[in-house]
Amino acid sequence: MEQKIKFAPTVLLVDAVYLDRVGRDMVAHFAPIVNRELPKADLAVLLECLALDAGVQPGESEIQVIFIYQAGKTKMEFCKPSGLETELHNVGFKSAVGEFSLYAFQPSGMAKREDLFSESLQLAGESKEVKRIIFVPDEEDYAPALEEVISEIKGKESITRFGMNPPDYEHDYGFELLGFGILQALGIRSEELG
Repeated sequence: MEQKIKFAPTVLLVDAVYLDRVGRDMVAHFAPIVNRELPKADLAVLLECLALDAGVQPGESEIQVIFIYQAGKTKMEFCKPSGLETELHNVGFKSAVGEFSLYAFQPSGMAKREDLFSESLQLAGESKEVKRIIFVPDEEDYAPALEEVISEIKGKESITRFGMNPPDYEHDYGFELLGFGILQALGIRSEELG
């Protein structure tokens, strides 16, 4: 991966398998609460929300989104666009937040998704171009194992982890709830939640 991509100042590293699982769970949970069928989440809105929640200021920011997925799981069911190989690799969009460049990678050979995620996080951490790291790891599978990689990252403006369960103790990075961005991307308004 390192030879294919030059990192942007802001890197948003996303475990697509985890994001899709959380997104589908939230759709199943919130559709009965708001008493309507929910549309597919708008992925661009979700990415903007994550960037803003992590402290990116609207303007001319360059945000590089790297989706990590696994063989056989090439689509995120809860959102649109959803095809990791066909719609979300080597594309981009511009918004009031900045310019988003999207890439999707799966591990090769015997490597696992978590290995590629950890290696990507480490490479972003070592890159002098990267000022801000935002990451969405799989909380259930391997997030605690990333602590060592994160502790080695120095000299960044900020590091923000998104998840559904706040950490039990203080870390060297910020934590934000992933669910708020997903609700926004699904078009659920706060007044609907009463």
